[in-house]
Amino acid sequence: MIEDPAAAEVSLDPIRARLLAELSEPGSATMLAAKVGLPRQKVNYHLKTLEAHGLVEMIEERRKGNVNERIMRATAASYVISPTALASVEPDPARSPDQLSASWLLAVAARLVRDVGALITGAARARKRLATFAIDGEVRFASAADRAAFAQELAQTVAALVSKYHDESAEQGRDHRIVVAVHPSMKEAP
Repeated sequence: MIEDPAAAEVSLDPIRARLLAELSEPGSATMLAAKVGLPRQKVNYHLKTLEAHGLVEMIEERRKGNVNERIMRATAASYVISPTALASVEPDPARSPDQLSASWLLAVAARLVRDVGALITGAARARKRLATFAIDGEVRFASAADRAAFAQELAQTVAALVSKYHDESAEQGRDHRIVVAVHPSMKEAP
């Protein structure tokens, strides 16, 4: 999870993003230069920038002739930029309370990314598993009326489940957030 605005900016550079992808397997600037078609010195410059922001790390140093070859790898298998990296413009569900608006959905999704990212980071530090659950699926509606009826029935069903299981008096209980979203599907790019 990238929360630092400077690290987010660094990771979004197309060359650096490509280097991060290549560094899922360890490599040196020389090895990467051949893969991405750039001079080794330019690759080294970008690697040092990525390393300064904690996105790559050196795992080995080898002596090759009169040069030290640094073997680098990405510090994560994948990266997500947290909305907190852009805190001043971070979407906030409280600012767009219309549950039927795309702005509200985007704000809820941003909060989900921020919260789950922070939970993953905390669980990793504590060396504990994080209990989560998600449902992902698609449904094709015959009409806008069917979509509206589905949304209403879904809301009623979730509200009934929340009512059944929510226990405000459970002293050892832990609050959980529920996010259910319905939006048009995006077609996968070939």
